[in-house]
Amino acid sequence: MILKLILPLVSWGNGTMMIAIFALVCAVLIGTVIAMMSGGKKKKE
Repeated sequence: MILKLILPLVSWGNGTMMIAIFALVCAVLIGTVIAMMSGGKKKKE
């Protein structure tokens, strides 16, 4: 029973998809933060 719980954590297909989605979300968040920072500097001037 324990092996059935551990086995899905090692599946390469699901793992790579989760990492790809996580990397995409991180890239979008970093892009929005940079856009907000550059936009804020333009408004202050």
